[in-house]
Amino acid sequence: MASQDISSSLPTGAGTSGPRLDFGDVRNTFQLGLFGMNCEGGLAVTRAPERWRATWGNNVAAALLAEQAGLDFLLPIARWHGYRGASNAQGSSFETMAWAAGLLGVTKRITLFSTIHVPFINPVFAAKQAVTIQAIGGGRYGLNIVAGGNQPEFEMFGIELLEHDVRYAYAQEWISTVKRIWAENEPFDLDGDFFKLKRVELEPKPQGGKRPIILSAGSSGAGRAFAMANADSLFMNIIALETLAAELEGLRAGSPERQKVFASGHVICRATAKEAAEYHHYIVHEQGDWAAVDHILAIRQHQKSIPMDKLVKMKERLIGGIGTWPIIGSPDEVVEQFATLHRAGIDGMALGFVDYISELPFFRDEVLPRMERAGLRFGAPKL
Repeated sequence: MASQDISSSLPTGAGTSGPRLDFGDVRNTFQLGLFGMNCEGGLAVTRAPERWRATWGNNVAAALLAEQAGLDFLLPIARWHGYRGASNAQGSSFETMAWAAGLLGVTKRITLFSTIHVPFINPVFAAKQAVTIQAIGGGRYGLNIVAGGNQPEFEMFGIELLEHDVRYAYAQEWISTVKRIWAENEPFDLDGDFFKLKRVELEPKPQGGKRPIILSAGSSGAGRAFAMANADSLFMNIIALETLAAELEGLRAGSPERQKVFASGHVICRATAKEAAEYHHYIVHEQGDWAAVDHILAIRQHQKSIPMDKLVKMKERLIGGIGTWPIIGSPDEVVEQFATLHRAGIDGMALGFVDYISELPFFRDEVLPRMERAGLRFGAPKL
């Protein structure tokens, strides 16, 4: 099924060619945020007793720690069931739009995102809910939109999981419609391939005349092409460091401006490289939930974002951070790894920790000052 191209009907600045929006502290050469703390276990698929507990109180505490440290954003994971096994990682999670609204009410500076599966939410409802949350945060809010690929979650909603590239045709019509709702002042009808809408209107309009920030996470060719055409920033999984620079150069070749690309990662930082390596071994090889990883692989065979043969080789990464890039070492080594990623063309990372609250103070005190000295960060503004 082909999607109707409605981008030509969008006002200037609302569609794929409009000005892109920044978030966080733009003075930071390498931006940082927390990833997945709305989910039980965070990113780690481990049975370790100290693994992240995603209570509301813990989420508030981690958000305030991140803001005080000067981090730029908080990015949640949209999850509707867990990964089974002994840990049932991410089996308990907060819905991300309500989560973002709540945390915007207790923070002052940091940018909050909601991650949403576009097949699970009507674009008219999403457009209004997003501007409501954006107003709560005074503009520091955005949507991370994903096409979805988790078959059991689609079954929970009673929705057909479309063929991979058709999901992005659906997402294209969805995001073009949402941007149009935010921008147009008169009611309009839409006769699309996926949506048949009548007399659509929206008040209030986005905060300060600027729509919410749009992110899109994609690893497949179709997913990355969609993000580069429609989002302010792409969030990607790094598969191999040695090919990253060429990969990013190819991605940006078709973009009219240098679009920001962020990666996702999981951090184990300790005073020495030996301590970090030992703790990583403990989390992955001594306490790793390998049954849950097998469940993840069974689910992701439907997604087609990363080839299965590569996923199987990434089992350690799936335990440590559901497949995100490992950042493991002493503070100096962690900063050098960030610098290497930046030299390759990455503009920042969304990070997971085994326990965000207990590990953030060390990261704040030891890693962030080194990043400032390396020219990667500007420093935490006063609240």
